[in-house]
Amino acid sequence: MENAALLILLESVLGKGQKTSKGNYSFKCPFCSHHKNKMEINSITTAKKENPWHCWVCEAKGKTIKSLFKQIKVPDNKLAELNMIIVPSKNEQIVTSVLLELPKEFISLFDITQLDRLTQIEAKHALKFLRKRGLASEDIIKYNIGFCQEGKYGQRVIIPSYDEFGSLNYFIARDYTEQQPQKYKNPPADAKSAIGWELYINWDAPIILVEGMFDALTIKRNVIPLFGKLIHEKLMKKLVASGVNRIYIALDPDAIKNALKYCEQLMAYGKEIYLVELVGKDANEIGFEQFLNTIENTQPLDFQSLLMKKLR
Repeated sequence: MENAALLILLESVLGKGQKTSKGNYSFKCPFCSHHKNKMEINSITTAKKENPWHCWVCEAKGKTIKSLFKQIKVPDNKLAELNMIIVPSKNEQIVTSVLLELPKEFISLFDITQLDRLTQIEAKHALKFLRKRGLASEDIIKYNIGFCQEGKYGQRVIIPSYDEFGSLNYFIARDYTEQQPQKYKNPPADAKSAIGWELYINWDAPIILVEGMFDALTIKRNVIPLFGKLIHEKLMKKLVASGVNRIYIALDPDAIKNALKYCEQLMAYGKEIYLVELVGKDANEIGFEQFLNTIENTQPLDFQSLLMKKLR
């Protein structure tokens, strides 16, 4: 698959390219400076992270864009961008992963009237916990929320996340009794490889980034939970390569340094970035209405205002 972010980077270095065939784009050769676009670069990265390039006039060639960039001595920041956006083709990449499944003790909260009496009592405790956090019945149905009465995730609500193909890619298990030593128990999966709620995301509309599932459940609209304070590489690449222009970053107050770093990175790729500053509370604590009001009063960052926030 062609990498849109890679094409933007190439054009920022070599000038406007022209699509030829099979993922190839032609550019003016920086070595022979022929007046026509005679250097071809394959925009589809192989499993070995190679993008073969070749000039049909001077015969300059190589296997990687990194080798090209080094020969023409591009700035270090361009090399850093290249390292972040090179993505092997899905057709060639060898994927080894463990299939993630919901716990075998998982019980849906969709219709608890079908449960036996004792399980209904436990389900009501789980529902009470969710209601306190502003969740409605339609949220429980939409996101397939359930709970575990026993087992490894006993007395925890289970909120799943699904990838773009509808396969489970992560879930959170949150104690609803407020009495267990650990509030959360992580599933046997790497959160770095999961884009939260990817199944529900419109990549051409404004996107909101928040830390946790309950923050995302509060906001509801085109929101991605990060399962933490970091935008991992897979999500960063998707944000850069996608059609989304406006991105709201709404991390908790204690993650302001991370938020500013990601604002700067995404602004460098031409994205319109809004830093949503939540004073003293997270999105779930302030609620939907107040969060919406905060967003409506947030102005897009420019590099001057970003610098002022860094200094502050």
